[in-house]
Amino acid sequence: MSRRRGIMSEEFKVELAKELGFYDTVQQEGWGGIRARDAGNMVKRAIEIAERQMKQDQQ
Repeated sequence: MSRRRGIMSEEFKVELAKELGFYDTVQQEGWGGIRARDAGNMVKRAIEIAERQMKQDQQ
């Protein structure tokens, strides 16, 4: 089974991981080493950023 390609760019994921405080885990173990909770928080934060940007674009 092949994996789907992610929607977020690598740079954006790194930025979010740094902001949320688990980038050291990513550096040591890769993306597969982060906890499910961290991944969920990363997605939640990405959605918040996207919603804020969409709101700004509508103004």
